[in-house]
Amino acid sequence: MSSEPAGTEAQILRDVPKQLFIAGAWRDGAQGATLAVHDPATGETIAQIADATPGDALDALTAASDTFAAWRETAPRERGEILRSAYEALIERSDELALLMTLEMGKPVAESRAEVTYAAEFLRWYAEEAVRIDGRFSTHQAGGGRLLTMRQPVGPCVFITPWNFPLAMGTRKIGPAIAAGCTMVVKPAKLTPLSMLALAQVFERAGLPAGVLNVVTASSSGEVMEPLIRDPRTRKLSFTGSTEVGRALMAQASEQILRVSMELGGNAPFVVFEDADLQDALDGAIVAKMRNIGEACTAANRFHVHESIAPQFADGLAKRMGAMTIGRGTQDGVEVGPLIDEDQLAKVQELVDDAVGQGARVLCGGRRVDGPGTFYEPTVLAGVPAGARLLREEIFGPVAPVRAFSSEEQAIAEANDTQFGLVAYLYTADLARALRVSERLETGMVGLNQGMVSNAGAPFGGIKHSGIGREGGPEGIGEYLETKYVALPAP
Repeated sequence: MSSEPAGTEAQILRDVPKQLFIAGAWRDGAQGATLAVHDPATGETIAQIADATPGDALDALTAASDTFAAWRETAPRERGEILRSAYEALIERSDELALLMTLEMGKPVAESRAEVTYAAEFLRWYAEEAVRIDGRFSTHQAGGGRLLTMRQPVGPCVFITPWNFPLAMGTRKIGPAIAAGCTMVVKPAKLTPLSMLALAQVFERAGLPAGVLNVVTASSSGEVMEPLIRDPRTRKLSFTGSTEVGRALMAQASEQILRVSMELGGNAPFVVFEDADLQDALDGAIVAKMRNIGEACTAANRFHVHESIAPQFADGLAKRMGAMTIGRGTQDGVEVGPLIDEDQLAKVQELVDDAVGQGARVLCGGRRVDGPGTFYEPTVLAGVPAGARLLREEIFGPVAPVRAFSSEEQAIAEANDTQFGLVAYLYTADLARALRVSERLETGMVGLNQGMVSNAGAPFGGIKHSGIGREGGPEGIGEYLETKYVALPAP
């Protein structure tokens, strides 16, 4: 039995909805089952929420399907105003939502506040894009006729969101879907469902019509979501998560030939050339590696540093990471919160042990923190051998493996030596090299002399096994629109 959180924490946990949100109403699951939500910093249960059945999920899809015809005809300005109202509500409730996120996910409150701001930006961006959905009218190339194209909403969507950015990964999908005129069913990760339930409450109060947004929480994602993906009323599936799960979902989606957006795993290289500003590179490395405790698909997974500065870089990174304050994310000054659960902690330890067993040197960290919670020490490994698993697998934790390279060709080859292709980070003072290497890196995004690429106005997404489609920016709304062509006779 968990102890009652003190003060503001208790109030926030009492106020967040605990039920399913279907057709504009909050309701329990059909079987009355509940799902426990835990604080990874303490292991304590902080909430019990509704655990949906497949029937509940189908009810949500029915609501989305029944609402679609009317919602698609809603004026773009009206859709935009609802998004704008939700944006303002998120900003107004930033402190409350940030604390809620920290309680269920573990990241420091300062980072949670930054995520609330980032999440809200998607709503503001797509509030402005809603009125900019256009087509074209042109003369037939051979003369005598006209060509008319229009863009229309794809239809009811199914969204599956991850635990690591529980608010922003929701708004990144919901924002453009609402702007485009789509309806949706959202299934948040069972580890961090409270942020999504709070977001649904925000949209409810912002005046979003019943049935446009439906949220189902469930302990068994596959059992609950598979019927929706195979249902002919669903027209699009968007998933953020592992490549393994994404591959399985794509196979299911193929039955109905669904439009799919897949934001999958990453293995980001962080490449530092000899002419880079070392301190700037270290600043960027901390951002790219330690944002979200390293639990991000965009996290720098491996550091490729020119041999002339590799020792200084590794030592400098170890000094900075080793000095970071570990603790519960609600405490002042904490920079490193807990990993999400014991499974993730065990995986990180396994990858570190594998690298050390093959000859890597531990410059700082290398083990879990004693006591309650799933904390792991920020870790820097030097001299990491080419065969180490953490160079090929996504670490999803505060571990930085450093390898030295001797030439530009070697750096590019090692950076591209992965099945993933989400993002790469590149540090150099040479503009020609920056452009040359950026073009040759096999990734959907490149951070040039900076450790963060996420931006609501930019197209986020990868290539190879890192996914299909783009989220954010003008490109993001296109994922929710179909193009129709009308052939017109000459006037």
